[in-house]
Amino acid sequence: MKSYLAVLTVLFAVFGFGLTGAQARLVAKVDLSSQTMTVIQDGKVRYRWPVSTARRGYVTPTGTWRPKRVHRMWYSRKYDMSPMPYSVFYHGGYAIHGTGAVSRLGRPASHGCVRLHTANAKTFYDLVRRVGMGNTRVVVQR
Repeated sequence: MKSYLAVLTVLFAVFGFGLTGAQARLVAKVDLSSQTMTVIQDGKVRYRWPVSTARRGYVTPTGTWRPKRVHRMWYSRKYDMSPMPYSVFYHGGYAIHGTGAVSRLGRPASHGCVRLHTANAKTFYDLVRRVGMGNTRVVVQR
């Protein structure tokens, strides 16, 4: 019985079974209704930033994900090689990334990604790299 519990403990630790957004070391909560992203590290709110998510005709999916990949600079192959600095991809082609369109932050303006001021995107990108993608959750909610 002890070895069975030990194996389960290792599986939970290695694969993160049962980890919810609130239990991760780093959580990015994107609120579509208020167009904000709240960054919570080790249970404490560290940052709250304005964002732009999907404008009319596009969708920012809701749900909870782990980041899949990060890029200091990415160029969107789908949208005319648009620059996406400090990208944290979390669901297919959806990412949290910096934008030069800072005047649009705080209201829907994107094709579905979560846009941040580039300085804030860098801060988030650096946090994800520091704590690890396995210890990070992206939660998008209405």
